[in-house]
Amino acid sequence: MTQTPTGGPAAQASAGGQAAAPRAGAAQRLAHRLLGLGPVRLTALMAVVVGIAVIVILSFPSGGGHQHTPAAPAKNFSLGALGDPGQRITLSSLAGRPVIVNFFASWCVPCRKETPLLARFYRARHGNVKIIGIDVNDQASSALAFIRRNGVTYPVATEPATGTTIIDYDLPGLPATFFLDSRHRIVKRVYGAVTQAELTSGATLINERAK
Repeated sequence: MTQTPTGGPAAQASAGGQAAAPRAGAAQRLAHRLLGLGPVRLTALMAVVVGIAVIVILSFPSGGGHQHTPAAPAKNFSLGALGDPGQRITLSSLAGRPVIVNFFASWCVPCRKETPLLARFYRARHGNVKIIGIDVNDQASSALAFIRRNGVTYPVATEPATGTTIIDYDLPGLPATFFLDSRHRIVKRVYGAVTQAELTSGATLINERAK
């Protein structure tokens, strides 16, 4: 005798509908709560969410390591100096000079290891190797305390996470270091915390290109 299965399509659809109902109800309740916040509070909430997403993306490991790539022209930038927005820091002011451009932030964990190394490297070279730091998506007070604590004496600019410099340099995360020759072409990139060996070899490379 043939038995009718109890778990046929109709029963499964019914079970699925019952399971979906709580999810739909939860989504409706969340929508009502968000609408109840009003436009001002809702805008503020979205700004916080976007800010958290930006920090997560920028601090997410990008695979690290260095990349030697065919020389590509670096875009010029004109950014406000950290602690003194009226003062401009520009790449073009170092025309004809090799430059190391380092993107960092005080909230970036690998930067806490890298920044003191960069500061010592710069002091040891007595300014013969030019470095520009670009502090990304940071509070000015936190960034100033960070660079002072780590002995940074090279110029440091600031840039929001949505700034054009971030886009121009196709920044995959923090930290990131770009080695520019005297014609300001990017000849080496280091994604992740730069090492002493990478700094030394990169500085040698861009100085050789300057001859």
